[in-house]
Amino acid sequence: MSRIFTWLGIGLLTVLGKLPYPFVARFGEALGSILFMIPNPRREVVRANLRLCFPDKTDAEIEAMSRETYRKVFRSFAEGGIFWTCNEKKMRQLVQINDQGNLPSLDGSPHILVTLHLSGLEAGAIRLTMHLRDTVGRSGASLYTVQKNALFDDFLKVARGRFGANMISRNDSVRNILRVLKKGEALQLISDMDFGERDSEFVPFFGVEALTLTSVSRLARLAGAKVVPIYTEQLPDYKGYVLHILPPWDDYPGESVTDDTRRMNAFFEDAIRPRVPDYYWVHKRFKHRPPGEPDIY
Repeated sequence: MSRIFTWLGIGLLTVLGKLPYPFVARFGEALGSILFMIPNPRREVVRANLRLCFPDKTDAEIEAMSRETYRKVFRSFAEGGIFWTCNEKKMRQLVQINDQGNLPSLDGSPHILVTLHLSGLEAGAIRLTMHLRDTVGRSGASLYTVQKNALFDDFLKVARGRFGANMISRNDSVRNILRVLKKGEALQLISDMDFGERDSEFVPFFGVEALTLTSVSRLARLAGAKVVPIYTEQLPDYKGYVLHILPPWDDYPGESVTDDTRRMNAFFEDAIRPRVPDYYWVHKRFKHRPPGEPDIY
């Protein structure tokens, strides 16, 4: 039965991918508005995250931000039908590139592109592979989390890598990841989630101690890699997205892994503040708490 529902879901995404982008975006937002009105645990996760990170906001402001987060999240799910299935021409129309860091100049030397779960993540990640292929002749690699549903995981892996990206599982060995870096290929890392205590430390995220991956700092140290911050901005009036590629961080790695990880979270905060509802607050960002701290979920 689960395979049937998975195929139906893939079929729906494929159909959405054939429809005009503004219609799909509005459909996703409307779906998010409807689902927000239905009591569900994920809605409470959003509220809890926002209350913790923005304690100065009123209850009405938290509720408005939570509702808009749902609209953005489900819009991004619907848009997945486009970004996971559309052709190159449409990708170029919908996702612009703002390369402030001269990314092609880093090809051939170890470099890591670090990003976060804003609503345009999929659009930016896939467009980046095209940009790399166009400018340096190879599409780079991307670390991804294996989905529990194997059929959907296969669909996503093909969709995300269809323009040549080398999709590497987070469960892969560090040796294989380092091999990619030492070949001088760009490696995309999404490092803003709570993946558990392994290779993670508690550092502030909007003033709250959050268990955060230290892999960006550790890989940069092992491979001598530059670290390039990137994020994808949603444009108004349903005009798509802009992928912002910022200059590599100076003096990184720094004095310690902890300092590096704090710096990474500070970048995430800077990317989120102008567009708070665009962030995936549906994730249990504070799933693990420091000793003695209560569970917020």
